[in-house]
Formats: sequence, structure tokens, C-alpha cells
Amino acid sequence: MKRVIRIGTRESQLALWQALTVQGELQKIGYQTEIIPITSEGDVVLDVPLYEMGITGIFTKTLDIALLTSKIDIAVHSLKDVPTRIPKGLAQAAVLKRADCADILVYKNQLDFSKSNAYNPVCIATGSLRRKAQWLHRFPKHHVVNLRGNVNTRLRKLEENEWDGAVFAKAGLERLKLIPEKHLVLDWMIPAPAQGAVMIMAKATDAFSLEALSQINDANTEICTRIERMFLQTLEGGCTAPIGAFAEIKNDQIHFMGAVFSVDGSEKIEAVRKVSLLKSQNIGVEAAEEILQNGGKELMEKIKRVLQKNQ
Repeated sequence: MKRVIRIGTRESQLALWQALTVQGELQKIGYQTEIIPITSEGDVVLDVPLYEMGITGIFTKTLDIALLTSKIDIAVHSLKDVPTRIPKGLAQAAVLKRADCADILVYKNQLDFSKSNAYNPVCIATGSLRRKAQWLHRFPKHHVVNLRGNVNTRLRKLEENEWDGAVFAKAGLERLKLIPEKHLVLDWMIPAPAQGAVMIMAKATDAFSLEALSQINDANTEICTRIERMFLQTLEGGCTAPIGAFAEIKNDQIHFMGAVFSVDGSEKIEAVRKVSLLKSQNIGVEAAEEILQNGGKELMEKIKRVLQKNQ
């Protein structure tokens, strides 16, 4: 009997969309599959900001364990949630073609950002330290509050609270067909490394699953997200650190931009690169090293102290 590939996924609507997409791609090329939902700690604890939980891989750890204990054969992740150091015994087996990686602001009323002041500040919600830091860097007089939960929960909380708006990943809202009319694309906000990309993990020794997944891998997305994640890893920033990175391929060249922000948004150190695709292997590392040499090392230490204090 032909082997059935057991697909592990978180239980949120967006995670299930990702798993169903992977299932569809595998079934197109003749593989039998079964989806197995698994609850992660990141989906259960919703009243604490991610950066205060003190855990990298909060959304991936449970699936990692399920893979290593053979309860599932492959695990589907949003790649931006995956720590840059993959657990021993596991391997990144495929990355699907990347969706739009922009962040967007969903707002209630027409906003005049310039009129925010200490007595009546514009109030924006997000559970992402990266988004919070970039927002405060651009709008230092605004107030940013914590917002956790799946996409539907966050949209509902936005309606129930007196916030002016909330920041979301465009890809997530598009995948669930939930983008409201009142939204702005934040083209100035640098996305999280690998934002918009779906990654599939498998056991490093599982030749059957690795072969199957190699057939649905998107090479360009793999190249760009690898560069972004190498940038993140070189900075020694966890998934919750205020770090943005984006690489794209244009006319056989890699265009890269990356930055690290202080937690309060007052500081920003960035690096920009444009090199031939053939010479792009170390571009993420080189950009990160430039930042570290230009004050980034001290800034990263400051970020770690702030995060440790908040835990």
C-alpha cells in the first residue's frame, strides 16, 4: 500500500489554510495525505505579548516534537515563525512560492496621523515587536497596544476596542479573504524575515517525504528567505526581535534591505545591498555584520536586556 503522508499543522484557520494548500500540491503529483491538527502553546496563551513569553519557536515547538516522535511525517509552518536554528534531526524540506509580504493597517475611521498628541494619541494594536518598533520609529507620539490571537480574533478585538487601527500581514488576510475596505498598505514597513512564505519541515532521515516535498519547492522563494534568515541569525535575533529583512530577485540580481530597531522605536540601523544572484550567497550575513559594526551589537544587547526585564 502506498504510504500516506501525515501533515501536521496548528489549528488556526490560517494554519489550516496553509496545510490544505500543501495537501493540494502533494495530491496534484500523486501523493496520499492526511491532515493532523495539533495545538501549540502560542495559540493557547493569548494575553501575553510574544516577546514577553521568552520562547523562540513558540508556534513551532509542539510540531517539532510531533515530528521527532513520528506522530506526523511533515509539519507546515509560516516560515517567519520558525527559529533560524532548526532542531537536530529535522530539515527544511520545501518552501512554497511566497505571497505578498507587506504589512497593512486595518483602520476604523479616516486617520490623521499628524494630529496625535499626549492627550489624544492615535492608538494602534499589534502583537509584533517588529511592527511596534517600526510604527513608533515613524510615529513616536502614537500609542501602541498589545493584540494577540488568530486573524479572526484580532479583527474582532479591533472592532470591540477603541483603537484606531491594527497591523496585520497582508498575506494572512488575503488567504482568508478577510481584507476589509478600510486598509492601508504600509510600504515603508520592512517585513519580518521570510514573511509571506509557507515552509514544510520533515525528518532529515525521511527520504520519502523529502523527495515528495522537493517537487513542490519554489527555488526563488527559498533563495530569498534563506538570505533573510541568515541576516536574522547573524544578528542573533529571535523570532520576536524588532528586526526586518526583505530580499527579492530582479533581473538576476538580489535586492536586499534589512534593519534592526530599538524596542521603543527611537533607534534604527539598516543595511541595503544589491548584488548579482550568482554572488548572493553571503549577502544576508554581510549586511548583518555591517549593522553589528555600526552600533548594532550594542543595540542588540540593549534589546535583549529590555526583553529579559519584561519576561
